[in-house]
Amino acid sequence: MKNDPASKKFRLILILGMLSAIGPFSIDMYLPAFPDIAGNLGTSVSRVMLSLSSFFLGISIGQLIYGPLLERYGRKKPLLIGLCIYMLASLGCALSSSVEALIVLRLLQALGGCAGMVTARAIIRDVFELKDIARVFSSIMLVVAVSPIIAPTLGGYVSATLGWRFVFVTLVILDIILLLSVIFYLKDSKPSDPGFSLAPRHILSNFKEVLGHSQFLTFALTGAIANAGMYAYITGSPQVFMEVHQVSGKVYGWIFAGLAAGLIGASQLNNLALGKHDHAKIIKVALVFQAFAGASLAFLSISGRDSFILTLLFIFVFLCAQGFIFPNASALSLAPFGHSAGTASALMGSVQMGIGALVSSLVGFFQNHSSLPMCIAMLCTSTIALLTYTFGNRKIVRDSSREDVMEEEVEMINTL
Repeated sequence: MKNDPASKKFRLILILGMLSAIGPFSIDMYLPAFPDIAGNLGTSVSRVMLSLSSFFLGISIGQLIYGPLLERYGRKKPLLIGLCIYMLASLGCALSSSVEALIVLRLLQALGGCAGMVTARAIIRDVFELKDIARVFSSIMLVVAVSPIIAPTLGGYVSATLGWRFVFVTLVILDIILLLSVIFYLKDSKPSDPGFSLAPRHILSNFKEVLGHSQFLTFALTGAIANAGMYAYITGSPQVFMEVHQVSGKVYGWIFAGLAAGLIGASQLNNLALGKHDHAKIIKVALVFQAFAGASLAFLSISGRDSFILTLLFIFVFLCAQGFIFPNASALSLAPFGHSAGTASALMGSVQMGIGALVSSLVGFFQNHSSLPMCIAMLCTSTIALLTYTFGNRKIVRDSSREDVMEEEVEMINTL
């Protein structure tokens, strides 16, 4: 990869970033349209929120399906099938006549879209050297994090101008562009393996092997639980800002975009931090800041001091911390699995989205027209993530003396 022209590397990272962003973009773009969807379909905003939860659930389940398929058929064929499923489901969402249909179609949309997310991570592990993976994830995150800036703003204007159904029409158009990019510009990073068995016993055995690795389990869980706090924010923020603080859908889109700037900036500062500090130390410091922000948000909500400015400030800090946690936790999770990157990528993504779906559902279920459910969820996820990192580290150190690991992994572990 390092011998390829810079333009080819840039194009590859851009396509992988777009594939990784298809899920977040599908989430963020329709958030400002929640009140319009509820009014048009004759239901409540909290009911519409279930379509967000079903999307998270679909992404979690779907990645476990695509992982083995990526090992058996290579990276490109399952990806193309997934993008086609996404396109058809998006069309269905645009034509939905009930909130129940929307919830089911969002599940199918997620089952298609998650192919891009799991494939992108597998290709990163296939193509790039171990020492470069965290930096590549930071670059990918630049593309992914742009979606919270563009998507809610675009979704707010599309919904206000043309109606909420055209939000999903826009997603169809974007998917077609991405589909053509994959067909013409993305090469398969791993050939198909006819010897890879798709028998349930073999697949479960591979999953068990990955889950049994303490480094994967620690950093996959740490990253997933911390990431779930961000999904609590995504789920709860429409009501927090549009109901509690009485902002319009368009203004909410700009608020969402401004807060996402912290995520973008932090993910790029992570590249500079990696020049001076190891991955694990960066994660630890970021987790402490995230837990502080979560505790501050919970205090504001419980005490009844729902200050608009302070809420924005602490959410900004929370998302900045996530910009450091995600790329480093992802890199350390995938590092031991060059031989089975598809399986490891699927499990990591499934754990992330599974926990995210649970937290998202809880925030929606306990929604009481206040900021409390969102803020308590952000406090709990950030605190549990910090504890998971702390105790997981100790297990990694114990296990490292008994495992045969590659030289790159030894260097990472020795810095813990």
